[in-house]
Amino acid sequence: MNSPSREAALANSLSLDRFFAPRSVAFIGATEDTTKFGGKCFASLLKFGYSGRVMPVNPKREKLFDVPCFAGVDKLPEVPDHVGIALSGNGALDALEQCGRLGVPFATVFSAGFAETGTLEGLRQQARLRQIASETGIRVMGPNCNGVVSFVDRFALSSTFAISEGHSPHGDIAIASQSGGAGQINVMWRAMQSGLGISYQVSSGNDADLDLLDYMHFMVEAESTRVVLVVAERISSGERLRKLALKAAALDKPIVMLKVGRSAAGSAAAASHTGSITGADDITDAALAQWGILRVHDTEELYEFGRLLRRTNRPRGRNVAAASVSGGSLVIAVDTASDCGLQWPALSESCDERLQQQLPDFGKTSNPLDLTAAAVGRDDALVLAGQAILQDENIDAFVPVVTMTKRVEFEALAMMATTGSKPTVLLWTGSCVDDPALKLADLVRQGVPVFDDTRRCFRAIAASAWLATARERVLADALAVGARQRPVDAAMARRLAQGALTERESKALLATYGVPVTVEALATSPEEAAGIARRITAKVALKVESPDIPHKTEAGAIRLGVSGADAVRQAFDEVMQAARRHAPQADIRGVLVQEMVPPGFELLLGLVHDPVFGPVITVGHGGIHVEVMKDVARRVAPVDARAAGDMLRSLRIWPILAGTRGQAGYDTEAVIAGIVALSRLGVDYGAAIQEIDINPFVVQHANGGARAVDALVVGRCAR
Repeated sequence: MNSPSREAALANSLSLDRFFAPRSVAFIGATEDTTKFGGKCFASLLKFGYSGRVMPVNPKREKLFDVPCFAGVDKLPEVPDHVGIALSGNGALDALEQCGRLGVPFATVFSAGFAETGTLEGLRQQARLRQIASETGIRVMGPNCNGVVSFVDRFALSSTFAISEGHSPHGDIAIASQSGGAGQINVMWRAMQSGLGISYQVSSGNDADLDLLDYMHFMVEAESTRVVLVVAERISSGERLRKLALKAAALDKPIVMLKVGRSAAGSAAAASHTGSITGADDITDAALAQWGILRVHDTEELYEFGRLLRRTNRPRGRNVAAASVSGGSLVIAVDTASDCGLQWPALSESCDERLQQQLPDFGKTSNPLDLTAAAVGRDDALVLAGQAILQDENIDAFVPVVTMTKRVEFEALAMMATTGSKPTVLLWTGSCVDDPALKLADLVRQGVPVFDDTRRCFRAIAASAWLATARERVLADALAVGARQRPVDAAMARRLAQGALTERESKALLATYGVPVTVEALATSPEEAAGIARRITAKVALKVESPDIPHKTEAGAIRLGVSGADAVRQAFDEVMQAARRHAPQADIRGVLVQEMVPPGFELLLGLVHDPVFGPVITVGHGGIHVEVMKDVARRVAPVDARAAGDMLRSLRIWPILAGTRGQAGYDTEAVIAGIVALSRLGVDYGAAIQEIDINPFVVQHANGGARAVDALVVGRCAR
């Protein structure tokens, strides 16, 4: 067997085409014993109808399932495109290395016992796997995975029982998962049972080399795929996911993700207010929403939403209309759809006229349209209603609520749903009276967007509408500039490496980026404090200056609204005493004497540097109750003025900021400018800054500006 060069192997590995559609495949550890992993996988490969060359490797057998065996990889007659490895311990790694040296481009390592064990030995084994991949150029799925299935090419290197039992319709939904149980067994199996067809499916395991984003990238680009369903336990790179989401938006291919592992435990150790209200899952939520990836909360939503989102004429707006012979079903539909954020606009006059012409016996028209018992027995009532309603420019989707009807009406509604230029989504809550054997899955297999649960139906429509809006935003966001605007100050970078900055240092850094801050100066004695106060304003605030006391209010080391020289001197002494009581070992550098800002609306501006997504900007209701209110919006930087405005408008306090009930609004343009400046700072300094907390950021009424009254910048080594 000729061995191609490592360079050739690396070149071949740049595309996953031969991973999903190999011309030949070898299986190391193959057996006829289907109670074993190797036997189950090998049997699935043969039963699935793969047309390429299959080469089982087993030195103890001449044939397996009548397929000729080979004693070792070096005995194979050709270099396979893909090798499956189902050996234990070092045997798997030895086989992988041998494959890599021979120039095999792809391998799937099913074997367990790696980093998932949490043991030192498991971590070492996985490190060795990575080293083999790096040195030889072989690209690896796994370890500890359930494998890959291509319904397009009839290739299954997988243990999935759904494959071996023959339940394998070819469709246009791709499924990517790190978990075998959640992705392959749960989502794929149940999707098949519901009538959906699959294009590709992977269960990637530990992602030691190739990872979930690699497979998602292939699926998004594949012509045979219209929607990608994802079960993710971890995301390796926020930047790669952002680029992938942009590509999906450009191709109009929705990505729907079930991101598991919601937990707030990581926020407990945060040094700032921003950190304490920004957990890892909050950031994931914000990033996915920002990039137009629909996040769902269970596996049922995952594949049921896919049922609708796979359609090119899926709903793109929130205006719905419905019709039924059951008034009660319509009431439930209205309540449920409204809960999902959908709207019920009045039908246009022209639509009303069409309905009166086609259905003159059913009285007054409205949305939703109650056809009443007068329509019972008419097989065309719902279809005629739908034809009239779908011509209404105010309607984005029509939902016929079907209870008891005949097959002929089902067929007509199905035709309207699958061929119409505007979306029709069937809600089937009853049965087919003249064909009881007709099941929902039968309609799904025909490509009909149909649901048997009211809430799932309208949640899917709402999700489709959200995706349409998000897609436009994602494509617009692509114009935002993410490159560094200026070189990082070397002295400041060194200071950040030491930990938290003082308030004065923090504000100085913010000011260099255009964030407006208060007028202030540092005093080291009561007399110096009194002199500074005279120069600043009539009333001042006094705060301890110490990198070891980030939250001065909790330490009691702050005095507000102080006026007069004697009062300032006394306040200086009180602040110093409180600070020493609170933290006897603290590095206390003096007292910051600061102007008192006129009363305004207190906001929070913040930044957290996430290890996956990078700098994340936060804006919200500020002040001492920030953790209680939790009225915040987050976006991954960079954030431009348009995006900053969107963040503000998403807050519950937006009506107050904009002005309501005769009250003057606040200077939101100043807030937007502050958000953009903070974003530029975060992009420039990157991981050097762990957190920034500006609280309060006091905004005045219109044209009055805004200022950072308190600020904390935490460097990456502060913890």
